[in-house]
Amino acid sequence: MKMDRKKMIQSLDSEERDFDFIVIGGGATGIGILLEAVSRGYKALLLEANDFSAATSSKSTKLVHGGVRYLAQGNIGLVREASVERGRLFKNAPHLVKNLSFIIPTFNLYDEILYTLGLKFYDLLAGTLSMGKSKWVSRSFVREKLSNLRSRKISAGVLYHDGQFDDSRLAISLLRTADNLGGIAINYMPIESLVKDSSSNISGVIARDKETGMEHSINAKVVVNASGVFSDSIMEMDKHDHQISIKPSQGIHLVVDSKFMPGEYGLMIPKTNDGRVLFAVPWHNKIVLGTTDTPVDGISLEPEALEEEIDFILNTAAIYLVKPPKREDVLSVFAGLRPLAAPKEGKSKTKEISRSHKIFLSESGLVNIIGGKWTTYRKMAEDLVNKVEKSFNFKQTKSGTPTLRIHDYKENVDFNDPFYIYGNEAQEFSGSDDKKLLSEKLNIFDSQVEYALKYEMARKVEDVLARRTRALFLDARESMKMAPEVAKQMAVYLDKSDDWVKEQVEDYNSLAEKYILK
Repeated sequence: MKMDRKKMIQSLDSEERDFDFIVIGGGATGIGILLEAVSRGYKALLLEANDFSAATSSKSTKLVHGGVRYLAQGNIGLVREASVERGRLFKNAPHLVKNLSFIIPTFNLYDEILYTLGLKFYDLLAGTLSMGKSKWVSRSFVREKLSNLRSRKISAGVLYHDGQFDDSRLAISLLRTADNLGGIAINYMPIESLVKDSSSNISGVIARDKETGMEHSINAKVVVNASGVFSDSIMEMDKHDHQISIKPSQGIHLVVDSKFMPGEYGLMIPKTNDGRVLFAVPWHNKIVLGTTDTPVDGISLEPEALEEEIDFILNTAAIYLVKPPKREDVLSVFAGLRPLAAPKEGKSKTKEISRSHKIFLSESGLVNIIGGKWTTYRKMAEDLVNKVEKSFNFKQTKSGTPTLRIHDYKENVDFNDPFYIYGNEAQEFSGSDDKKLLSEKLNIFDSQVEYALKYEMARKVEDVLARRTRALFLDARESMKMAPEVAKQMAVYLDKSDDWVKEQVEDYNSLAEKYILK
């Protein structure tokens, strides 16, 4: 089944435009809520102001993880919850989540004992959903598996398992799962205002289609604000004197060639010189280095990496790698904002702010959810729907998502296949003889553009190159070379003019420039 934007919009103006749930926000949280609601039999609609997962949810460290550093902070409950959800996602979407072995190098006997015992406890918290047993490994093992690691001072290492995934591809697969169950999700449909009844209770929204400018008035029993770092703007629509509830934290990542860490193992440095954590994660034949945790005041769709953040990652990598990447080796740099709950008085550091999600209702009945992370998206959605059922006197239902297989579910995936992200539909690409290679470097074909248009609601060149394929994140310069051809192909399908093609290429190039280190 393909996601048909035109038909979905038509349904908003039909006699059946009343919904049980309207979800504002098409990131991990909102998509999870849409799927949770429709899987329980509710009529649900998701509205996203831009493209699905365009903000924070496409800019993660590409890990489905229990949170080793949360364990160090003593947040056992969050680690347990995340570890269980990680295991569920690995079972429900094996075509998008893979088991990745990480090595923590140790430098003395104390570290060896500390991390071995700590990670054994990490395994224990996951119970039967553990992704594999952690274990002490020898210095020679560390040197063999991480050949570019400076090993002179290393005493040994500890190996543990976490999940590695593709965030935007998971978002699309979850949306298609919801679509299969009757859910509706529309991108480029921002909320203009919240609608209230005579008792000042929220009864719906007015949304505007960015493509046509047309406004749609839509009714719902429940309106959910799941707009991440933009949550405060929706709360201000509800109450003009609303107090800020989000304190964003910026995390950046550098993408480099796999030669800087050859092999199939990830590297985790649990405590850098300034107390932060550094990951080196294999992803789509590249290495993702990150991340930072920088408090910021401004909120934007495309935040930009600060020089101090870039320097921190490159300088830290230089401490641990024999041949570290330099600025000119960075293929792409991307920054994302974490939607953290505003800190309590006396807590100013973002690492001190809880990563747990918070759900609360306003006086008008607007349901808000803030915080959380990709790994726990499903549990967040389950908690929210449970709270809605109690707060709005709905009949209580049971969640079906813990074992719900995600769209295109496929076991025994060959992760070397360039089309593995399509799961069961990968064979459609592999078997096509007339597909044209758009990028030899990134192994991206024109058939993927066609697929993104037909089945995944891509509307702009950015949607295709940043999120339906991951070209922008893997190699920003290479993606710019692809933009003209992608725009022409899209124009034919969407019936757009030459002026549209030119504008799309210009817009995309302006965006991609921000992902390139000068």
